[in-house]
Amino acid sequence: METPVAADPARTLLDLRRGGRLAAEYPTVRALLAEADTRQTAHAGRVLGGLDPDEVLAAHPDTAALTVAVVGHGTVGPLLGPLTGELARHGLLLRPYQGAFDSWVFELSDPGSALYAASPDLALCLLDPAVVFDEVPLPWRPADVARVLAEKTALVEKVAARFADTVRGTLVLNTLPLPRRHTAQLIDHRSRAELGALWREANARLLRLGVDNASVVVIDLDPLLAEGVPAADPRLDVYAKVHLSEPLLAAYAREIGHLARHVAGLTSKVLVLDLDQTVWGGILGDDGPEGIEAAGGHRGEAFRAFQRVAKQLGSQGVLLAAVSKNDREPVLDVLRDHPDMTLREEDFVRVTADWRPKSESIAALADALNLATGSFVFVDDSTFERGLVRRELPKVAVVAVDDEPAHHVERLLRDGWFDVRRLTGEDRARAELYRGEVARTDFLQGFASVADYLNELGVRVRLRPVTSDELPRISQLTLRTNQFNLTTRRLQPAEVAAYAAAEGSGVLTVRSADRFGDNGLVGAVFLERRDGELRIDNFLLSCRVFSRGIEQGVLSTVLGLAAGAGLHAVTGHYRPTPRNHIVKDLFPRYGFAPVQDESGTPVGEGLAFRHDLSTALHPPGHLQLDADPAGLLEGAHA
Repeated sequence: METPVAADPARTLLDLRRGGRLAAEYPTVRALLAEADTRQTAHAGRVLGGLDPDEVLAAHPDTAALTVAVVGHGTVGPLLGPLTGELARHGLLLRPYQGAFDSWVFELSDPGSALYAASPDLALCLLDPAVVFDEVPLPWRPADVARVLAEKTALVEKVAARFADTVRGTLVLNTLPLPRRHTAQLIDHRSRAELGALWREANARLLRLGVDNASVVVIDLDPLLAEGVPAADPRLDVYAKVHLSEPLLAAYAREIGHLARHVAGLTSKVLVLDLDQTVWGGILGDDGPEGIEAAGGHRGEAFRAFQRVAKQLGSQGVLLAAVSKNDREPVLDVLRDHPDMTLREEDFVRVTADWRPKSESIAALADALNLATGSFVFVDDSTFERGLVRRELPKVAVVAVDDEPAHHVERLLRDGWFDVRRLTGEDRARAELYRGEVARTDFLQGFASVADYLNELGVRVRLRPVTSDELPRISQLTLRTNQFNLTTRRLQPAEVAAYAAAEGSGVLTVRSADRFGDNGLVGAVFLERRDGELRIDNFLLSCRVFSRGIEQGVLSTVLGLAAGAGLHAVTGHYRPTPRNHIVKDLFPRYGFAPVQDESGTPVGEGLAFRHDLSTALHPPGHLQLDADPAGLLEGAHA
């Protein structure tokens, strides 16, 4: 039942291209490359590189396309094939911009350059050892290298600052490998140690750029090199000025694929784990609690290592769930009382143990959490179960493990499903928040009507202008919220800050709580005062708090703000995407009228709406609304 992975995906893609069907069948590429290694993906990417992105978008307008600029000190063209393939693995389409040879300083320093004109979502500045050693004198000593390193890192910091001030995208840097051919030119070990220390200090300085600058991500190449990837190919290094090896470029491209998925708003949120032979060794129903392996012995320690990794992910906001073909009580007994278990019942937002198809259990969990199945990652050792989930829930990412538990950790982590730019306080509290969401869903079952449920739920909403410490969370909402998101405009923290600080505009944050606890910061409204009207540039709300009347409370506040400021209308628009149809009638539902030209054609990008403020909109009666938007549109924000 599980779709077999082609031994050579590139051959299949080449056949499609030769038959003129590659653009038409582009959505199948994601499944075709799902299990491909970096070499296969790079090969497939070279085939896909001849594909016109506009042709794909004409056939599949809902495909997410990202503009990625690539510049560097050496020849960067060999990165485009792996990059194309890695984005395709995640259903994304690459629009590439390739800088000229050794153009990185000019391209990133000049706001009038072609790179900035391309307005990239990601700008990759590929750094390599030659950027330093090409300027080291001969003969040289560690002090000479230290001087050039200092100059280059200072230059990188300068262009990173210019990028942050100029464009909305993300600049991606990388640490510098130190090949042995450089260290071995120093014949005394003391000098080699000094060079190594200097080099690592420079790399640490680069890595801190990714900590301190919200517009910068730094890919650390050391973990990739530690897996045996060669730093350089001597022939390509000398003859073609390709200063990083093709395997290293392919591994780097895989990391960029994970980042690109996050930038496109496709970060996964839920890790669904099978139990038998996945979380623990053995079959609980056959071997009993005393017969399963969760620690001790070689296999037991492998399962313990996997559980530790899952728990670590869960501590950072990844929602853990268990779906098992077992009777419920024995499973709960193991999770509560087995002395060898690392994962416990409280680590999971839900434990499902029954005999239904696992695809049904995952779909039910998605409904309970109010999350799209595209947010789920499913890990199972059964070919049958994985194939069933792939067929019934094709948007779920499926991770294959087998009867060798020592490989479980690597297979779970290899695709960075849950990678984000940076964590927020809401991320770390997410598991508890969603456990409350499951409790709310179960609570609903005891009421005859939704109205009765909402009255008893006790929803409280607090609206305030955004503060500086909330900027990362608001940015994250723009990046990760797909369903209740009127325009799906993705913003980095610096862009949110700039919008909030501009005169006449502001960001209103939405926090909610109820009888089951605090939901945290769950939404935002971007507002701009223009020509006597108040424009809603975007309104987004976490899927955790759908259908509770919060959107009505927020819009009533926005309309009241406009009326109180003496404005004559509130406008906004809805830009349809494949995933935000839930809000397509939001504006009409609350008294906004469609804006049309004389021919009756909708005005503006997407569908434009206008409320003339002739009637008031009141918050729903069950909602306790605490709204204080004072000073929101005056340009003075905390």
